[in-house]
This record gives sequence, structure tokens and C-alpha cells, in this order.
Amino acid sequence: MNVSADNAEQKKLNSHKTFTALQHRNFRLFWTGQLLSLIGTWMDSTGQSWLVLKLTHNALALGIVGALQFLPMLFFTLFGGVLADRLPKRRVLVFTQAFLALQAAVLCTLVFTGKIQLWHIYTLAILYGLTNSIDMPTRQSFVSEMVDRESLPNAIALNSSAFNMARIVGPGIAGLLIAQLGEGPLFLINAISFLPVIGGLLLININHLFSRPRKTDATSSGTLQSLWEGLVYVRRTPAVLIVIAVVGVVSLFGINFNVALPLIATDALHVGSAGFGFISSAFGVGSLIAALWLAWGNKSPDIGRMLFFTICFAVVLGLFGLSHWYPLSILLIAGTGFMQISFAALANTIIQTVSPDHLRGRIMSVYMLVFNGTTPIGNLFIGGLANSFGISIALVAGAGVSLIAAIAGWLKRAPAMADMARTLSIDAEKTVSIETEKSTVAH
Repeated sequence: MNVSADNAEQKKLNSHKTFTALQHRNFRLFWTGQLLSLIGTWMDSTGQSWLVLKLTHNALALGIVGALQFLPMLFFTLFGGVLADRLPKRRVLVFTQAFLALQAAVLCTLVFTGKIQLWHIYTLAILYGLTNSIDMPTRQSFVSEMVDRESLPNAIALNSSAFNMARIVGPGIAGLLIAQLGEGPLFLINAISFLPVIGGLLLININHLFSRPRKTDATSSGTLQSLWEGLVYVRRTPAVLIVIAVVGVVSLFGINFNVALPLIATDALHVGSAGFGFISSAFGVGSLIAALWLAWGNKSPDIGRMLFFTICFAVVLGLFGLSHWYPLSILLIAGTGFMQISFAALANTIIQTVSPDHLRGRIMSVYMLVFNGTTPIGNLFIGGLANSFGISIALVAGAGVSLIAAIAGWLKRAPAMADMARTLSIDAEKTVSIETEKSTVAH
């Protein structure tokens, strides 16, 4: 009886730890709204791809839409980070989310009225990318203001779980709706899905945010000078530099493999569209399991652990590229999703933990630039190699470059780990000092 009671109590504690970040009301409002909105976003993305193919019957048009969505991030994300450090993040996010809702509503109106044309989609794709250039660094850096330092790894993992849950649910619902009602309702649902996000942001209590006084006021210097301050900090901080360098290489050459999944399904595995659907779902399931596992562990950020998962990601991706047996490929792509979320979430946690409050928006903008902004270039790399040498060689080449970067990071990790340990030690001393001061004032 005592053993059973202990096991039950341990399960209860583990469950409590899995969702510890949700104990913070502000983050709970933010996370719930994001989950609902991301489902709408994935439905919108699926509907948009189908709509472009229906209008053009041209795969190149799909590639152009994707490039137009990500190219603005390549050029403007760093400036979005400056803006995130200059303005209250909640206010910026209310604006960006409202503007994204407006774009979805415009697309919905054009489809329902039968006036939609390809150039409309191209224009909206550019606006989407420009808005995300501001939204993404602001949204990422805002997470650390809604939870305490101990809950930050859990909060970032829960954000990843929301993204991957939406990635699994959204396209499935979209496929059913397209078959029954067409693409228009998907865009309408996406527009409506932004309302919970905006409502949650407006309900956030700014007096309960975890932010410390800034050392410098970003508004007192020019935009380029503010941007330069963030870049200098990245270059001079070993823990930040090694994470951004490794993630940058892996994002450019490895992570963009998803653009090649249709070719894997048709040319390498010969399983058609149904098989492609299972491959995509398996990747999403592996990613979701990783996110929930990280949330359950809520471990302190560790550069060595991040690099280990990066090495594993490269190895599993290379094996997936070589596999021509469908059941094995399903297992490998699920493993790829697990490893990708593991190293990406840990990298995000490290960056946010090490970054000082007054520079976090700018540093996260550099991280988002190398993580998402390089997508068009990475797509060209994978697509070009696949066209010339075949999809298997393209994936193995991308995995090989990623593996070299991860191993190089592993060999050079010592100064970065020492720098991070020093930062965490200083933060711990500050926390103790603040708690002691509060206790003294209370008495």
C-alpha cells in the first residue's frame, strides 16, 4: 500500500512538473491563445497551398509563396528585435496578431467573393513575412517575462508542444473541410482564431511580469546602434555564439529537409500521397513527444545536452535519407522530429537564459534569423541537390554538413559551458539577494 501511494504521489508530482509554467496566469493565457491560433494557422497554410495549386497547377508557384513568406524575415528580423527591446512586448504583439488576423480576413473575403488571384496571395505572403519579422522575436522573448527563471525551460517546451499539436490537428481538419466546403472556411477560421490570442494578451497583468530594470535604455540610441549592441553581445558571449552558430548551420543545411518529404514519399519510397501523409504525421508525433518530454523534465539548460541532440538529429536524418524501406522510414522521421525539437527547444532556452533583459529581443532576433530566416536559401540548397543528384544524396549531404557543425561545436564547447555556468551563478546570487531584501522589508 505504501509503495502504491508513493508511486501515485510521484506521478502527481511529475504531472505537476510537466505543466509548471501554466501555474503562471499570464503564461496560461498566452499559451492557450497560441494553441488555438496555431491550429488556425496550420489550417490556413494547408488551404493556401491547395488554393495555389488549384489556381496555377504549378509547383513553382508554391515555392514562390514560401519564399515570399520567409524572405522578409531574412532582411528585417534583426530590426524586429530592436523594436521588441524598445516597446512593451505585449503592446507589439497585440498589433502584430491583429494585423495577421486582418490578412487572414482579407484572404477569406477574396476567396468567398471569387475574386482571388495569384498576385493577391503573393502580396499577402510578403505582408505575412514582414509582420512575422516583428512578431517572432517579440513573441519568443516575451515568454521569459511571463514565467520565473526556473519555469523557463518548461514554458519553452510547452510552446513547442502547442506548435506540434497544432501541426498534427490543423492539416487533418483542413483536409476534411476542403473536401466538403472548399478553402474559404479555413481562412475564416484562421482569422477568428486570432481573437483568443489578442484577448489573452489584453488580459495579461503587466504588474506580474518577470522583468528586471534595464541596464540601458534602447530608445536612447539609434536603430543601427541598438542593432549593433545586440550583435556585439552575441559575438562576445561564448554561450550565445556557439548556440547561434551551430543552429544557424543546421537550420540552413539540415532542418529544411521537410521541403523534400513529398519527393521522399514518391521517388524514394514510392508510397504516394497517402504515404506522404503518414510520414508528415510521424514527424509531428515525434516532435510532440519530444516537446512533452522536455516539459516533463523541465531541466536546466545545458549546452552539452543540446549539442548531443544536434549530433543525434544529423545522424538520424542521414539514415532517413538512405532508407528505402517505408516502415523504417516512418520510425526514422519520427526520430528526426524528436531530435529536432529537443535541440531546438534547448537552444532557445539557453539563449533566453543567458541573454540580459535589455538585450533579449535583439538576441532572439538573431536566433530567429538563423533558425527561420535562412529557410529560402536552405530550400534552394536541398532542391538544387535533389534535382541534380537525387533526394537521398541531398538529405545525406545536408545531414553531413549539420553533423560536422555539431561535432565542431562539441569540441569547442568548454568556454561556452564555463560562460553559461558563470552567468547562472550570477543570476542565482542576484535571486538570493532580491529574496533576502524582500524578506528584510517584510519584517
